[in-house]
Parts: sequence; C-alpha cells; structure tokens
Amino acid sequence: MIQSSPPALEIDQLTKRFGTREALRGVSFRLEAGERLAFLGPNGAGKTTLIRSIAARTSPSGGSIKIFGQSPDDSRTHQLIGFVPQEIALYGDLTARQNLKAFGRFYGLKGTLLRQRLSWALEWTGLADRANELVRNFSGGMKRRINIACGVLHRPQLILLDEPTVGVDPQSREHIFGMLDKLNDAGTAILLTTHNLDEAQSRSDRIVVIDHGRMVADGTFSELVQETVGNSRLVKVRLDKPLTRPIELTGMRTTLEERVVGQSGEQSIHTRLSDVNEDLGRLVQLIKRNGYQVADLEIRSPSLRHVFLHLTGQELRD
Repeated sequence: MIQSSPPALEIDQLTKRFGTREALRGVSFRLEAGERLAFLGPNGAGKTTLIRSIAARTSPSGGSIKIFGQSPDDSRTHQLIGFVPQEIALYGDLTARQNLKAFGRFYGLKGTLLRQRLSWALEWTGLADRANELVRNFSGGMKRRINIACGVLHRPQLILLDEPTVGVDPQSREHIFGMLDKLNDAGTAILLTTHNLDEAQSRSDRIVVIDHGRMVADGTFSELVQETVGNSRLVKVRLDKPLTRPIELTGMRTTLEERVVGQSGEQSIHTRLSDVNEDLGRLVQLIKRNGYQVADLEIRSPSLRHVFLHLTGQELRD
C-alpha cells in the first residue's frame, strides 16, 4: 500500500494565551508540500504568534503542530524550516558574505558545502558584486534579500516569512518574490504573512484569514470571493448628462444594495449589483427610462480587499 507523504505543515486546534489574553483560539489548517499560503489578519489578530509557534520560538497553550509529520521541538525539524522574521536579523558591522557564513554555521553547514551555499545565496539575491561590503551600508531592499537568504541557506522544505517585503520599494519587492518563486518552483512550501493584499492575492495558492485569534476563512482567492461577495460586482455608470435628481430603483426585480443611486449634479452613478448577469440589463433600462443614456460603463471585479473587509470589517492596517 502506497502511503502519501505528510503535509508540510498541519495545525490542529492551536491556542495560545498570554495571561488572560487569547492570541490564538483553536486555529486549524494544512499547508501541502510545495504550496504557497498567505496568512492574513488585522494587526493583533495572532499572525506573528502563530509563525513563532511553528518556528518553536514560543510554546502554544494547546493544540498541535506537525511539520512534515514531526513536532517543532523535534531536533530533525530544525533543518526542515527556514524562519525569516519581520525584523532584520543581520549584523551591520559584518559584510554580506560574513553574515551568510555566520548563519550557515548556525545551521551546521561547513567546509565545501558552506562555500557552495554562500556562492548560491549571493547569486540568488543578486548581490554577488556586493558580497564584501558592510551590510549597514545596504539599502532596505538589499538587507531584506540577505535577511531572507540567511533563513534559507540550509535549503529548508518549509519557509516561514513574516512580512518579508515591509518597507521596501516596488523593484525590491519584485526581486524578493522572484527569489521566492525559484524556491517554490523547486518544491519548497511557503507560508507568508503580509499587509499587502495585492501581494497575497497574486503570490499565493491559498489564503487563510485570521481575526481576533480565530480563523475566519481558508481557500483560494476564487473560493473566498464566491463564499463572501458571490456574484456581486461594483458598477460605475457615466451618463450623457448630469443628474437632476437621484435615480430610484423601485420596481426593479432585483436585490440591489442601494434603493437610490446618484446625486443631483453628478454625471455618474455607483452601485453594487447582486448578480451582474441578472441586474445589469435592468439597470441600463432604468437609466434610459429616466431620460439618460449610458456614456461609459465600468464593472469592477472583487479584490482581496473586498473579501477581507467582508470577513473582518476592518482594513488590514487597523
């Protein structure tokens, strides 16, 4: 009988208390080998606590964590995980090469293997030509790249990234994700926390949302859209002339959110259609019956921000 390999990460009913405060309340999810998962939540929701629990930086109060079927406390797990904290964990008075060498030795690398991994990391980060410069003179994006390299020098099968692109410019962000894509293409599982919703939507296979220590959603972006906002769409209609009065939606056989749209003097109306296939034609006909023509029409697909606000009722930065 062929046995399937265990998931890269399996969290079951994880809890964590700090005195009377519950940072995690029964969180459960899986991360398969080679999968990319974005872990989202408002500040204080429990994201960093969960990452630190997986990395054995703090002990959970209850529940279980399995990493490729092993406990985080198991000595064998040490080599399976790469942990990259939000804070830059580099020595500013050492060069990039010296920093990498120090972290490599921490993971037990030495001799020829260590030299090979140092060369790989410097090429991978695009900083081979800056290898002998002090890290304190690096830009924020360059420090982030070396910081990530220090956490994956030992070729872990699971990488935990806590806000890996915070404070970096768009070019550095793209470079960092290009680096991570190469690891993921080689089969490395990635768990990422981020405040950048576009990042989470485009750079993950699955999304888990946590709020007040509880998991409130788990699925692909498409699945979360369907479960939250469904077929509804935001619609902006530009008219051929300014409104003389708002348009009342009374009599429409539909369930539009607003019953009155537009304001006097404005030349466009905004609304959310519960089902664009059913509602859009009716809306256009209603506009015409009120004496206006449609000059332009924009239908906005739901974004992860819409899903997140629906689930938590607050912006990610709150």
